[in-house]
Amino acid sequence: MTTKEKTKAVSNGNVEPEVNIGMIGHVDHGKTSLTKALTGTWTDTHSEELKRGISIRLGYADATLYKIKTAAGEVYANNDKEGTVISKRIVSFVDAPGHETLMTTMLSGAALMNGAVLVVAANEVCPQPRTIEHLMALKFAGVTNIVIAQNKIDLVPREKVIENYKKIEKFLKEFGYDNAPIIPTSANFGANIDLLIEAIETTIVTPKNDLKKPLKMFVARSFDINKPGTTIKDLKGAVLGGSISQGIVKVGDEIEICPGFETKTKTKVVSLATNAGPITQATPGGLIAIGTTLDPSTAQNDQLRGKIIAKPDSLSEPVNEIKVSMHFFERMVHFDKKDLDVKVNDPLVLTIGTNTNIGFVGKIEKDKLTLKLKNPEVVEASEKIAISKNINNQWRLIAYGEIM
Repeated sequence: MTTKEKTKAVSNGNVEPEVNIGMIGHVDHGKTSLTKALTGTWTDTHSEELKRGISIRLGYADATLYKIKTAAGEVYANNDKEGTVISKRIVSFVDAPGHETLMTTMLSGAALMNGAVLVVAANEVCPQPRTIEHLMALKFAGVTNIVIAQNKIDLVPREKVIENYKKIEKFLKEFGYDNAPIIPTSANFGANIDLLIEAIETTIVTPKNDLKKPLKMFVARSFDINKPGTTIKDLKGAVLGGSISQGIVKVGDEIEICPGFETKTKTKVVSLATNAGPITQATPGGLIAIGTTLDPSTAQNDQLRGKIIAKPDSLSEPVNEIKVSMHFFERMVHFDKKDLDVKVNDPLVLTIGTNTNIGFVGKIEKDKLTLKLKNPEVVEASEKIAISKNINNQWRLIAYGEIM
């Protein structure tokens, strides 16, 4: 979006994304490159990401996707230069890391997703381990609308692309996603990006949200935006980034951070913004940043990731122990059965919303576990959480739990 477009959007109040779309898949299959092809933004900006060439944190980028009438017919694009705009939608892309050691980061991103683009490289065997685990994560998160980008088709002969395509079809059918469209793409050459946008716009619908419910927002990132040397009078408060799951928030509102630091932590909303610019109120559907009056040091290096922003006194009190019904994922062929055994005192990594916590197994009753939490957590009955176990010195997604 150009500066002129941003200014116009802000003045019209039409800058908030309507839907969050995950960009998921195995490491080095081209998720970040596809995100750039769709949005113009390279989401790997952290110094370690640039050095290693992989995504480490959740990356975010917004795009306006258009349906356009041209002399040649109707087309889809990420700009409106070609003809008359029929419709447009602002979307947020959540670029999730594909490396096995960063699976918990991907799971926290799944809590924000309304739909997803699963990226599968045409030059590798399908499915890869993270391809399987990312699709399992979508299943547990209840994400049903997905599009598959068969990327890197420029690196293999046509017959290999077709062979890989058929393997993708078989893989999707095993997981119940056999109706998901598969779009062959090349992010580096921009091939079929228009067809990928069309698939996204016709498959991943904007969810209907109830704005009357009390505010609830999952925090996925937090920032201290002050530059070194900023004077005390010019300091800006902590900035929290994430996505609203219900309700509405306006500049000037009082909000509560849950769990709080020691007691309940309340603060004031001093600013709201999307990638396109400032807004005065925010609703569910896109990624937003909330400026607060909190000490900026509390937000450095994503320290507030995993917190919940809510209407004051609307959430239940944090708990130190939870009971869950455990559901193992069906497709666990890459594990021995003994690897999946859970015993008393075993530590498990729990992904609750956008937060990652440790739960120590207490009582075991068939498929029901009592877990003692390392840190207090705000949970709701029937809420689903991801459960990962240490297998061969790596945390692997094995099941999901439902809060009882």
